[in-house]
Amino acid sequence: MQDRTHLVDDITGHRRMRRNRKADWTRRLVQENRLTVDDLIWPIFIVPGSGIVDPIAAMPGVNRMSIDKAVEAAREAAGLGIPALATFPNIEMELRDETGSNSLEANNLINQTTAAIKKAVPNIGVITDVALDPFTSHGHDGILRDGEIVNDETVDQVARAAVMQADAGADIIAPSEMMDGRIGAIRMALDAAGHQNVGIMSYATKFASAFYGPYREAISTGGLLKGDKKTYYIDPANGTEAIRDAALDVEEGADMLMVKPGLPYLDICWRMKEAFGLPTFAYQVSGEYTQIKAAAMNGWIDGERAMLETLLSFKRAGCDGILTYFAVEVAKILGKR
Repeated sequence: MQDRTHLVDDITGHRRMRRNRKADWTRRLVQENRLTVDDLIWPIFIVPGSGIVDPIAAMPGVNRMSIDKAVEAAREAAGLGIPALATFPNIEMELRDETGSNSLEANNLINQTTAAIKKAVPNIGVITDVALDPFTSHGHDGILRDGEIVNDETVDQVARAAVMQADAGADIIAPSEMMDGRIGAIRMALDAAGHQNVGIMSYATKFASAFYGPYREAISTGGLLKGDKKTYYIDPANGTEAIRDAALDVEEGADMLMVKPGLPYLDICWRMKEAFGLPTFAYQVSGEYTQIKAAAMNGWIDGERAMLETLLSFKRAGCDGILTYFAVEVAKILGKR
């Protein structure tokens, strides 16, 4: 028999990587990571009133919704198999003040939304944030005193707000304000109130990022913000500090960890999952969403492929799931496969 060995066989030692790529069935057989509907958490924005679906200019395809419309959205999400929603309120300006006191109103917008969704669609998870930025007149995540975001007073308030959110039916509290000690304080407050089964998804590594702009438009805080958030968010240059921050949250009792933003911090996703082994999530934030949407709308990229590729990258980086504004769009695509 004629020897058909090629130079390439000698160079590679007869190991050819393309063998496993030669056909669709082989590529599917050896695929290492898969994106499924079970990986998706859908963030939604809530406004007062009824019958409202208000498009957000900076986030094409994303709307602010009144509670009745949010309930309809929850039904749709559950029907598509999406496991959970994350809710963010856009309250009236006259209810916002220096301390974000409306966060402590048991019947505030976020708690009304939770109660309505859990009553109508009990099988979908509701994840709520206790950060104060939707409630403050200055747009910061905590209480502003003499030009400083005060840590301990903010922690006391978000712990109280967390109990009220759990009372309203929240399944998971996801504190994003990045105050020191908040996870432990929230855990203690929840347990003391009998909410031992309410989980905490810590925004363990929330960076002082340029990618939050459209979100701030969505909750009407962009024009309010005085200064920046660098005294409590993590410097984008600091990976080791981010892991140290996450380690404290793990010690304090976090059940799940989150990296925010997502795509620019895939290395942090990987390091965090490797270090702690807890369920790890990425938040594909508004700026990430908008840049894909805008480029696709201009015909510069294939929007669907880019969307799915970025979401798959989070899985490859070790994430168990993704908070993404693409959730419904992706769920529909996956449902057709």
